Amino acid sequence: MPETIEGVSHVSATELSEILNNPEQRNIYVIDVREPEEYQEAHIPGIPLLPMGEIPELIDQFDKEAEYVLVCRSGRRSLEVSKYFQSEGIQKVHNYAGGMLAWNADVAEGPEHVITSFNMKNLERKSVK
Repeated sequence: MPETIEGVSHVSATELSEILNNPEQRNIYVIDVREPEEYQEAHIPGIPLLPMGEIPELIDQFDKEAEYVLVCRSGRRSLEVSKYFQSEGIQKVHNYAGGMLAWNADVAEGPEHVITSFNMKNLERKSVK
């Protein structure tokens, strides 16, 4: 059951893992909002990178009815992006509590899924199995 902090729903590592491993939840977009060098050091396999600094210029292209989980290093930047999403009319947004510091499952390295051209299809996570 997600916890609400500062008006934003937060999901735990267990809940995020369940989302990532449940084929029925592939319609939930999980997005890493850190900087490219952080993402390349270690990220959750299959999820795309869209740095938080790029989001304001792209926000109008996001599906406002879709559901999102945002990830960063500690959960603070992704919380700020989550609040920004809400201010722009995207209500189904969750912050990953604890960020990558709390992630104790597999990680990938390198520029696996960096968004270079934005569209909703590019936000879909890649299959890692």
